[in-house]
Amino acid sequence: MSGPHSGDSGGDSDTGDSGWNSHDSTRNTDRPGEPDDGAAASESTGADADEPTGADADEPTGTDASSDDATSDVTIEDDGIVRWFLDTEDGTVVFVRDVLSSVAIVAVIALILFGISGIWPPLVAVESGSMEPNMERGDLVFVVADDRFVGDESIDGTGVVTLENGENGNHEKFGQAGDVIVFKPDGSDHRTPIIHRAHFWVTEDENWVDTKAEPEYVGDATCDDVPTCPAPHDGFVTKGDDNPGYDQYRGGAQTNVVSPDWVTGKAMVRVPWLGHVRLFFDSLLGATIAPLPHGTGVALASSVLGAGNAASLGVAGVAGVGYGLSRRR
Repeated sequence: MSGPHSGDSGGDSDTGDSGWNSHDSTRNTDRPGEPDDGAAASESTGADADEPTGADADEPTGTDASSDDATSDVTIEDDGIVRWFLDTEDGTVVFVRDVLSSVAIVAVIALILFGISGIWPPLVAVESGSMEPNMERGDLVFVVADDRFVGDESIDGTGVVTLENGENGNHEKFGQAGDVIVFKPDGSDHRTPIIHRAHFWVTEDENWVDTKAEPEYVGDATCDDVPTCPAPHDGFVTKGDDNPGYDQYRGGAQTNVVSPDWVTGKAMVRVPWLGHVRLFFDSLLGATIAPLPHGTGVALASSVLGAGNAASLGVAGVAGVGYGLSRRR
């Protein structure tokens, strides 16, 4: 009796324990709210693989960057030469583009100045001190045609107001009455133009030394002593503001009475110092031909935007107008 009981008891115990453990294991596997650790680890690993982190999410790979550069670069074949020239980042093309842009800006400004002044070039640089203190060496002067911005007391047919008329009509330019004019001495295209003040107007055969000249500028001279008296034609008697005499007698310009046809412009505005750039290049070029003297009592004119070299003529003056000015009426 004890045998079967013991066996049953052992069998029941083994079977019961085994059955309960199996049942409990099944129950644990199926129990809601308690996920399996292996599955959780597997799912977490999958999620990590799919979601980029930190810098990896923002920075493209080398292959992507190369692809972006290739697609953003313009080509002549795909975009045409005009768009390629305007948009390409090639260093040489960028340099050429910048140079052309600068030239275009300068050209636009030059055209505007020409439209206002009516002459070309419209800028002169003062080379000497004969117009001091109202014009200094190195000043950049804007010049206009004589028929523009005409004063009320101008000489008929010229557009120029003389110092004599300006004192009566309150017309002042550069510190004194009257217009400062640019003219070709003796009407020559081979001499550098002069920039001096028009003092008074004379008519042909007029004895201007006795009738209009200031004694302080001619001294005791009479018309017989002055080669330009009587006046050979109608025109202006001129003088540098800092000179002791008229250009037509013991003055620096050494010119005859200035005919209206010799006048190439009127000075309107000056900008200090800017003319030194042109004078610097003139001195370099002119020094190989002749030295540039100063203090000769002549203010000459040679071009800032055009040709002309006063230094090569061996006289001091204005760099800005060149050998004659083109005029637009």
